[in-house]
Amino acid sequence: MREHTADRADGAELRADCESCFGLCCVALPFTRSADFAADKDAGTPCSNLRTDHRCGIHAGLRERGFTGCTVYDCFGAGQRVSQVTFGGRDWRTGPPERARRMFDVFPVVRQLHELLRYLTEALTLPAAGPVHAGLRSALADTERLADGTPEELAALDVAAHRQRVNVLLLRVSELVRAGARGRKKNRRHADLLGARLRGTDLAGADLRGACLIAADLTGADLRGADLIGADLRDANLTDADLTGAFFLTQPQVNAARGGPGTRLPDSVARPAHWTAGR
Repeated sequence: MREHTADRADGAELRADCESCFGLCCVALPFTRSADFAADKDAGTPCSNLRTDHRCGIHAGLRERGFTGCTVYDCFGAGQRVSQVTFGGRDWRTGPPERARRMFDVFPVVRQLHELLRYLTEALTLPAAGPVHAGLRSALADTERLADGTPEELAALDVAAHRQRVNVLLLRVSELVRAGARGRKKNRRHADLLGARLRGTDLAGADLRGACLIAADLTGADLRGADLIGADLRDANLTDADLTGAFFLTQPQVNAARGGPGTRLPDSVARPAHWTAGR
């Protein structure tokens, strides 16, 4: 019987383990030539940089080679789950084409479920969310059960409907956590803040769910206790910004932003290496 994600203190199942994956994100997903990708690639087609051992041939130089999009992607552990559990360690390269197709179809579904597991697991660590902890545990168990489904069950899953059910709980968590922000509960949900000048802005306890903050200047901004689920932080300047206590912030979001030594981050994410390098 699989160990329940919520019982893993280190959260390893929700972090990508590329050594245990068959390079699924490099095959199953499409990308288009842009500022994030140096070439076009169709879904189900291996990236030209993928080696036969499932490693990236240019991993150390992805940014320099025009593949920044790869550096800000995270499967939340879905890759190893699909590779080692859903398909029992059977490689898409060996075996019938139908297996490969099913694996590529299932991977994005499990990735969505693992993202939900990431949010639910974090929500259970937030004391202010205590009133809904029972519901969160139930949703976590349901999501884990769905992620453990067979390839056929996963392919038939209405993952959008499940996300909507979980989102009701996550919205309630947001309300409970931000209620303690001393009345500074700004609603910027889904706001278009593309390139916005927000230097030094007080956004403590703000609802920034789904906000477009691409290339926004958040230098020195106060984002303590803000809800950042789904916020687009690509190229946002977080230099000297304070994100202490910000929640539902994922590593891909942080990796996509710019920051520096003075940027204060919540414990749930790590400081990107390219910030230190000044890239």
